[in-house]
Amino acid sequence: MDLFYKIVALLGGLAMFLYGMRVMGDGLKSCSGGAMKAALAKVTSSPALGFLLGTLVTCMIQSSTATIVLTVGLVGAGFLTFRQSIGIVLGANVGTAITAQIIRLMDVQAGTTSLLYLFNADNLAPLALILGIVLIMFVKSRAAKNVGTIATGFGVLFMGLIFMSDAVSTLGDSLSSLLTAFEDNYVLGFLAGTAVTGIIQSSSAVIGILQSFASSVGVRFCGVFAVIIGVNIGDCLTTFLVSRIGAKPDQIRTVTVHVIYNICAAALIILVLSVCRLSGVISDKLWYMELNSGGVANVHGLFRLVPAVLFLPLSGVFANLAEKIVPDKPINAEDADIMENLRELDSHLVTNPGLALDQSAHLLGHMADMAQKNYESAVEQIFQFDTKREERIAQREELLDRMADATNQYIIRVSPYITREADNRNQDFQIKALGCFERMGDLAVNIQQDTVTLLQSSLSYTGAAQADLKVAIGAVHDILDLTKKAFDAGDTAMAREVEPLEEVIDDLIEAMKARHVERLTKGACNMLAGIQYMNLLQNLERISDQCSDLAVYMLGRFDTSVTGQEHSYLHNLHHSSNEDYRRMFVQNYRRYFPLLQPAGTAPDRASAPPEKEKSPDKSRGKHKKKLDKK
Repeated sequence: MDLFYKIVALLGGLAMFLYGMRVMGDGLKSCSGGAMKAALAKVTSSPALGFLLGTLVTCMIQSSTATIVLTVGLVGAGFLTFRQSIGIVLGANVGTAITAQIIRLMDVQAGTTSLLYLFNADNLAPLALILGIVLIMFVKSRAAKNVGTIATGFGVLFMGLIFMSDAVSTLGDSLSSLLTAFEDNYVLGFLAGTAVTGIIQSSSAVIGILQSFASSVGVRFCGVFAVIIGVNIGDCLTTFLVSRIGAKPDQIRTVTVHVIYNICAAALIILVLSVCRLSGVISDKLWYMELNSGGVANVHGLFRLVPAVLFLPLSGVFANLAEKIVPDKPINAEDADIMENLRELDSHLVTNPGLALDQSAHLLGHMADMAQKNYESAVEQIFQFDTKREERIAQREELLDRMADATNQYIIRVSPYITREADNRNQDFQIKALGCFERMGDLAVNIQQDTVTLLQSSLSYTGAAQADLKVAIGAVHDILDLTKKAFDAGDTAMAREVEPLEEVIDDLIEAMKARHVERLTKGACNMLAGIQYMNLLQNLERISDQCSDLAVYMLGRFDTSVTGQEHSYLHNLHHSSNEDYRRMFVQNYRRYFPLLQPAGTAPDRASAPPEKEKSPDKSRGKHKKKLDKK
């Protein structure tokens, strides 16, 4: 039973170590996340530069797996090419050795009067925890909280190491026997390192355990070198399995290179050690040399650094090999476009809100394209119905729904990682924009369904009705195009042009309804056809309303006085003396109203735009209704 509790103590120390490393890594990412992402995204085709960046980023976030997963995400997002990623992968393997060098502080031995005594693990851990909790609880700035998180993680990490060392020291005889078995059976040591790393999913943790052994019961080079090689292999296999889920071919190639490189590095180390041992270059004294925590860290670092430097010039060979192992999959053009758009929401980027929201914004742009195409196809059906076009509209609508679901889930998944106000407002805007684009697609389908209902009744619109429709359809096309351009460019000046055009479209639809009622009273139109005509006008108006909503949400993204006050903003705009708004309204009015054919007693308002001084209550009610149509 005593052995059981000792093992529990060892595992508890390991748990603290892993948690401390996670907390410290999160703090480091919060401090350097923007610079880290920018550096990776701007990497050139030079493998050497990629190598240095990969090393630096991994040193900052204390995890080669996190660096490689991020790199895989950037490849999938198109920020990096597959070949650019290879240098980063090799650098990540080297950067992860920095954790072991930090852990070697456990070996610091000094008297209480020496400054080095401060860096003894028993003293450094509580001091780091005290500093961390003070910064987190009593200092309000975000930078201080990030530093506090790093310090707290650092302290928890070393407390875990102290617990592991204490537990290991009580298991001296058992562990000595285990390590002796590794000295006599290198394959067993290799498999043990691979398996334990695969289970724990952290090479740094396994090396930390070895360093605890070294500090407590002692280890010899011949007993741990095979374990360290196995750790390197286990680390890359874990990353391979994590990163290839739902990945594109280029992303799978990136993690495949990681596996190929580590296998080649392991083979190189084994070959060199074997030759040196047989030739006597490595003497018995060196082979059976006792290693402390720093010695384990140095061996691990050399096993990571030397192969990476030697194999860096061969990155092109690794790329060619990975491309042969993971060929491109044949796929038809339409399916390829669908999968490409959906895969832009790379799950590996959710922990980096800036990049993740850039990707969701890109997919929202595709949704805008799809909604506009479906609108164009739907209105074409009014004048020349085509069953193939009907099928394509249905396919696009299904795709829009899939894109909307995937984007919504993706944007929500980013929430826990958002720390910047700009990212928070961007996320809020994207959720609102998503609703607008999805609703536009639904309204386009409604237009087609109105047309189908009309055809099934063997009815048609009159020539006058069709002529009016073409004016409204053109105006809605223009506002969709203007809104999409404003969205793509993030142009608030262009977004301000949407509302005057939307108001003109409202007046245009109102006039068309009045003209249609006049035709009905004269018996020029069929009543059932007239119902579908009114439904069609309503759907056109609602598409225009969605454009207005999206434009106002764009303004709110950059102007806090608009966010949450959209109804008031529109009401005040319509009842203000804003010259720009009035000028654009008049220009649009004179552009579209003259296109309406004269219709008997219907008022000719082409040359006299109405005053926009509506009653406050009527205007407020109208725009509340508009913004609520989702």
